[in-house]
Amino acid sequence: MESKSEEQYLHDHSATATAISLLTPYKMGKFNLYHRGHLLAMCLSHTPSYSQRASKWGLLIAEATGISDTSLGFPNVPGIWTKEQVEAWKPIVDAVHAKGGIFFCQIWHMGRSSNTDFQPKGHAPISSTDKPISPQLKSDAIDLPKFSPPRRLRTDEIPHIVDDFRLAAKNAIEAGFDGVEIHGAHGYLIDQFLKDQVNDRTDRYGGSLENRCRFALEVVEAVVNEIGADRVGIRLSPFADYNEAADSNPEALGLYLAKALSKYEVVYCHMVEPRMKEPLGMGETPYSLLPMRKAFKGTFIVAGGYDREDGNKAVAENRADLVAYGRLFLANPDLPRRFELNAPLNKYNRATFYTPDPVIGYTDYPFLDDSLIRTEN
Repeated sequence: MESKSEEQYLHDHSATATAISLLTPYKMGKFNLYHRGHLLAMCLSHTPSYSQRASKWGLLIAEATGISDTSLGFPNVPGIWTKEQVEAWKPIVDAVHAKGGIFFCQIWHMGRSSNTDFQPKGHAPISSTDKPISPQLKSDAIDLPKFSPPRRLRTDEIPHIVDDFRLAAKNAIEAGFDGVEIHGAHGYLIDQFLKDQVNDRTDRYGGSLENRCRFALEVVEAVVNEIGADRVGIRLSPFADYNEAADSNPEALGLYLAKALSKYEVVYCHMVEPRMKEPLGMGETPYSLLPMRKAFKGTFIVAGGYDREDGNKAVAENRADLVAYGRLFLANPDLPRRFELNAPLNKYNRATFYTPDPVIGYTDYPFLDDSLIRTEN
């Protein structure tokens, strides 16, 4: 498409949507976005699910996608380390692009948040540590088997994991994705290196803040060198305690990463709000993402419990460039339009968040019935 038509389209939309900051256009690196609210996918690995929520120059981030055969810990999770997986993603990506959407693939490794049933030859999951997650801990809406005690990665093994992220990013571009989001949040492998309540290493990847961030930044560097910084984002949750991954000084961790990531010129940093310390709800917190927002030089995306009013306020007050919506977008495939009209929202059903059924909980949420809408004047 020609840049002139994009600019004209964005200009025209800006004239009609200025009443709500969340729906104003935004330029994220080389990508012209139609609005500021984007889809953070949960588990939507079905072509209709993504294409149903795609919109012209809207940003979608795919569900967490495994980088290797050791990276998984949930059932029915997609991967992107084999040629067959790359080919399977292509029609899904094509369907999003056909509707004008911009599509990033979220690449991850679950680390110790797994068990031997998901690992090749029944081996122990790998991690920064050999400390297991408490057996009673359950993940959001999933009754998982007990987590298996992990195996601490040797120092000489870590570059191989970094390379797995690089190859996954390369494969994502081959599959047609516009870029990748490195999943460094929520107690998964990268977070297991970042957080001092998990990382008990004594080598160059443990101890000091700089050492604990080394693995994450090596992944970023490898991926940037492979596909270009303008195609790379990262998701972080320095304040969260998901999967028993907490840090004694989360603000210092978040600030260090924000400054370090700016040096790599990645296109965006996607951070989870401090209020989302636990998976199943929001809580009170004295912390804010504003210091990280000020320190990071690229596009800053926030996530965590946002609704229309809260998201609009975050953009209007310049606390964020973009706002990520997961559960609300899952239940409302036409969420940007509902926000524009201030229309009622479908309520999400947590019980169907991670079902393998291709319809239930994915494409069965109704679109807005325009005949019932009363616009506010």
